[in-house]
Amino acid sequence: MNKKIRKEDALFYHSKGRPGKIEVVPTKETNTQRDLSLAYSPGVAEPCLEIADNVENAYLYTAKGNLVAVISNGTAVLGLGDIGPEAGKPVMEGKGLLFKIYSDIDVFDLELNTKDVDEFVRTVKILEPTFGGVNLEDIKAPECFEIEARLKKELNIPVMHDDQHGTAIISAAAMLNGLTIVGKDIKDIRVVVSGAGASAVSCTKLYISLGVDPKNIAMFDSKGHIHLGRTDLNDMKKQFATSNSYDSLEHAMEGADIFLGLSTANIVSKEMVKSMAKDPIVLAMANPNPEIPYPDAVEARQDVIMATGRSDYPNQVNNVLGFPYIFRGALDVRATEINEEMKLAAVYALAELAQKPVPDIVNLAYNETNIVFGRNYIIPKPVDPRLLTTVAPAVAKAAIASGVARKIITDWDAYEQELSTRLGKNDQLPKVIINKAKLSPKRVVFADAENVQVLKAAQQVRDEGIAFPILLGNTDTIQGIIKEHNLDLNDVSIVDPRAKESDAMIERYASKLYDKRKRKGLTPFEAKRTMYYKSYFGSMMVETGEADAFISGLTRNYPDTIRPALHVIGKQEGVVKVAGMYILLTPKGPLFFSDTTVNLDPTVDELVEITELTARAIERFNIVPRIALVTYANYGSAGGKDAEKMQQATAILKQRNPGMIVEGEMQAHLAFNSELMKQNHPFSDLADGRANTLIFPNLSASNIAYNLLKEAAELETIGPILLGLKRPVHVLQLGSSVREIVNMVAIAVIEAQMQE
Repeated sequence: MNKKIRKEDALFYHSKGRPGKIEVVPTKETNTQRDLSLAYSPGVAEPCLEIADNVENAYLYTAKGNLVAVISNGTAVLGLGDIGPEAGKPVMEGKGLLFKIYSDIDVFDLELNTKDVDEFVRTVKILEPTFGGVNLEDIKAPECFEIEARLKKELNIPVMHDDQHGTAIISAAAMLNGLTIVGKDIKDIRVVVSGAGASAVSCTKLYISLGVDPKNIAMFDSKGHIHLGRTDLNDMKKQFATSNSYDSLEHAMEGADIFLGLSTANIVSKEMVKSMAKDPIVLAMANPNPEIPYPDAVEARQDVIMATGRSDYPNQVNNVLGFPYIFRGALDVRATEINEEMKLAAVYALAELAQKPVPDIVNLAYNETNIVFGRNYIIPKPVDPRLLTTVAPAVAKAAIASGVARKIITDWDAYEQELSTRLGKNDQLPKVIINKAKLSPKRVVFADAENVQVLKAAQQVRDEGIAFPILLGNTDTIQGIIKEHNLDLNDVSIVDPRAKESDAMIERYASKLYDKRKRKGLTPFEAKRTMYYKSYFGSMMVETGEADAFISGLTRNYPDTIRPALHVIGKQEGVVKVAGMYILLTPKGPLFFSDTTVNLDPTVDELVEITELTARAIERFNIVPRIALVTYANYGSAGGKDAEKMQQATAILKQRNPGMIVEGEMQAHLAFNSELMKQNHPFSDLADGRANTLIFPNLSASNIAYNLLKEAAELETIGPILLGLKRPVHVLQLGSSVREIVNMVAIAVIEAQMQE
């Protein structure tokens, strides 16, 4: 079995460039002396005095209201145990990263070098003026219970131990929806809990709040069933002790409606699941391997509803569905605590969201046409963009209703709009692309396999299940690079076109190429000689069905490099000119640029074809293309060849594609300024929203724009994506990073999936 994450890759990720995963970024102008005088002395005195007059003004003049402390002492880090505060810091930084990307909350991570509860509480308490909220993380039980209870009592800002409550909230939503599907009343069900740590205790308490009868709960710790006859129970466990007793977990599960696992892997057998009541719900959440593997549970019972903490099976109980949005709602109303009402509001919001129709972007991410509420979908997917605008308002409303909010929101539509614009969408598309590729990985040939970046990308796509790599090049050279960089690619196929064992393939491929090109001046000798070039050899592997996609070599000379693919594979039916499209991942969503790599000075008809090819490619991502044909003029404001060309192309596109959102000619800034468009060109298709696709009058303009934005704005890109070929072939630009190569492979895999 391949390792998902290699040690070398993880260490390189955390150490490359600026070490760690987070940094502090200024939010105000700092370019001039006046800016600095406002930021610090003497201007900073004014907000200081306002806050001294009323400490609530700290929320107005400082970052306090959007700042959460992620605090740990490193005593229960993931599955690693008590490894110390310094060793836990990468996890705390990672938690801060999740807060930022899912809910735009800033984080300072604080690792405290103490196991003394009093010292821990005192330290956090004196830091209260700094933060708007506190997320406790990876603190062992039972100390975590006392620490959270005391901080909630002594602080006037929201405090939550996510290890306890995050899993409780998400699993509770799953449980409620499971009960809805099978038609059972929560008051009547019997629950077996394996585990008595922080998460298990919090889950069980929340289930009781939702209506589970405490007498119908059987909780097990490492010594067995927790019952009144035991004399070794601490105060936390005593509250779950029952008068009846079970001699084993196996015995307790007979006739049970729900199994909740927060303990250890593989302690539940198929027979134990078979002994449960009709339509059982199994929430097996031991990490990384559940109490019973998903395949075993569904094999044991066709009527089982199964959830785990794993992402490779349905119904993933993932804390990221909860904590970013719970804190977002709490911060936005300046809540003094996260109380039971707010947690329950999050539970119901998550449960109700899963029952609603799923957005296309979620279906696309999981390669489904229509994910619907049911046994295999009882909780929302982590990629669902509605989580922020659903869970945060529910929590905020509960805070207001329960009297712990210091700021009252009255315009909830405006608040939802504010939430929807908080986050950029630049990370959604790569996730969707990668997830979709993983569902049905394909054989991808790598032409430039004698390059370490390409080999690292091959390692990643193999390990993540994105593709099955085939490496082209000299076997000894490739194996030498693999050994030098400690890569694990020894079981990956290496094909050397110039090796003796490839002679038969060369002969077969040359014959096929000759048949294709003999009336184009190609001789048998030239066909055979040509096939020794990796760009021709790899293209022919795809053409003959011995591979599904081809990633061509790193190059500066893009047009010449696509020639082999045109000769071997050819263009799609009806396509005259192929084109290249780049995706730029901006904070406001993806931007699509075309043609950025192939056509020097396209004609009007060629621009029309490029636009149509680009629109079809964008639609494959379930994104509606909003197209602007850009140049130096706005709707006839200036003459000239390029302006007239774009104007004519727009007219033809509108005539040929009545439903297409396309406008031109226009200057690039107008494509993104809806207010200016409404004022001056209210008739425009783009008056109600910005463009997401730019078509350029020539290669010079498009390539300059792409490279300028990429470097100046430091944008991540995907591409160039070659449009118009019969089969997936893509050419890497010189200097492509491992990440960029991986994204290109995923694109190629998706194209192969669609052709299949």
